[in-house]
Amino acid sequence: MNNLINKEVKILKLGHIDYKKAWDKQEKIFKKIIDTKIDNRKKKKFDQTENYILTCSHPHVYTLGRSGDEDNLLIDKNFIKKENLNFYKINRGGDITYHGPGQIVIYPILDLENFFTDIHKYLRLLEESVILTLKELKIKAVRVDGLTGVWVNQGSGSPKKICAMGVKTSRWVTMHGLALNVNTDLKYFKNIIPCGIQGKDVTSIDKEINYKISSDDVEKLLIKNLSDTFKFKIL
Repeated sequence: MNNLINKEVKILKLGHIDYKKAWDKQEKIFKKIIDTKIDNRKKKKFDQTENYILTCSHPHVYTLGRSGDEDNLLIDKNFIKKENLNFYKINRGGDITYHGPGQIVIYPILDLENFFTDIHKYLRLLEESVILTLKELKIKAVRVDGLTGVWVNQGSGSPKKICAMGVKTSRWVTMHGLALNVNTDLKYFKNIIPCGIQGKDVTSIDKEINYKISSDDVEKLLIKNLSDTFKFKIL
């Protein structure tokens, strides 16, 4: 079955895009890959499955994962409408998070059977790619036991989240992914209990290094580290 293995990944840069449009794009690619796998098994074919990474940012939006608690959204629909925000209940894991300008959002749509079949390992490698990227920016980032994502430990005993993660998988195909705060306006996180975790604050790259940095530059570093960590070839 080795002739099925494909470790090439296509990078699709969606730019600053409405959340629902990006979600629809993900779903279309996700379904195409799954349909290829189903067709292969049904007809005993040997077509390779494709792998993609979508990069983008979104206008102000809050998203609630399938196991999330809507009480973690601290604003009502009137406020959302008044402030020109959006809110979606979506089909990823995890609780509530915020996306907005100045944030890098990465959506890997990978067939993990091209790499390994281990969701725990997949999440840890996503975290590792972010940790390596932040290390290149002189930011010491860590994991926190029992909590998904990447955190900055400022020695206060209360680490701040700098990167949130939430994924969906089916037939070993992934979608959704991670959001890394670069030049993000952190006030928007005050409208939620981020990831449903009480007493944990958020931070961003520019806050940690005390100067503005290009999201494009950080994105390039992150894609390189994803490639190195997952050992894939970028198309």
